[in-house]
Amino acid sequence: MDQMGKSTEPEVFDLTILGAGPTGMFGAFYAGMREMSCKLIDALPQAGGQITALYPQKKIFDTPGFPAIVGKDLVENLFEQAGQWDTKFALGERAETLRRVPLPGGEPDEEGWVIGTTKGDHYSRAVIIAAGIGAFRPVKLPNESVDQFEGKGLDYFVRDIGKFADKRVLIVGGGDSAVDWALAAEPIAEHVTLIHRRPGFRAHDNSVNQLNESSVEVKIHHELREIQGDGHVERAVIFDNRTDEETTIDVDATVLSLGFKADLGPIRKWGLETIGRRYIRVNNKMETNLPNVYAAGDLALQDDLEPLNLIVVGYGQVTVAVNYAYVAIKPGEKVFPGHSSEKMADK
Repeated sequence: MDQMGKSTEPEVFDLTILGAGPTGMFGAFYAGMREMSCKLIDALPQAGGQITALYPQKKIFDTPGFPAIVGKDLVENLFEQAGQWDTKFALGERAETLRRVPLPGGEPDEEGWVIGTTKGDHYSRAVIIAAGIGAFRPVKLPNESVDQFEGKGLDYFVRDIGKFADKRVLIVGGGDSAVDWALAAEPIAEHVTLIHRRPGFRAHDNSVNQLNESSVEVKIHHELREIQGDGHVERAVIFDNRTDEETTIDVDATVLSLGFKADLGPIRKWGLETIGRRYIRVNNKMETNLPNVYAAGDLALQDDLEPLNLIVVGYGQVTVAVNYAYVAIKPGEKVFPGHSSEKMADK
């Protein structure tokens, strides 16, 4: 007790979700549907996960109910949806440890989890790990000419599509991000060039078809050799990797979309069973090997399944996780939550 007679014991939440991306925020909404107290923890200073960090202004086409929605708008909608309940957010806190402990103020034999972050400890009866691809950083070219222009017309992340207005833009890469940024820049840029080192693209077929029908100049079998300029990107030297023939093109902005190196980071030290360096092993209830600890979204994987890292998959997985977490901490209750129309009518 403090001097006012109030309890100084830390608050214990029914559920704590690590990761405030789309999967985590939808999980928080569903926890509220089940009348569970819920906290979201994320290392980033804003909710939204990869969407906020990497492509807030890109259009997303595979979220149910939206033929197309800009990333930041989807994040705002999810934040509002989760905020219908008394969801607590702890943003700008990196989760570093996970320990099984007796719960403060609980029954004598009641155990739960304490999540240690860069700012303090958080207590919870159940935990869902929905941290996207974990710790991630962009794949960079080992090229001195590239390094000196980073942030000076050369970027790995693009947070503001408006910066391409009336510019000559070079995009390097062949995945979804590269193709999406090329298509997003095309209507406002003076000219867009996309180079890729091989003929095949890793992007969605529909996006590649749009690219082929656009005014974007696509050069396959081409790679970046050098960036030139006086304190800012002015030119790029590219080469045909079949002949080594060089071409110098005038550019004002360059985006390297070469993928990301992902790792579970501190999560690897928590005693969870993993698959490779990127995935936490779960069963069909989204349970990990630790009691009352679940995983959902891009880092969760069941044996004998291929990764399917889509937002919509994360929604489904975290819904399963929340409902099984509910019965784990409230024995005798039902997994089926009832229909949302009934729940929201009582709100």
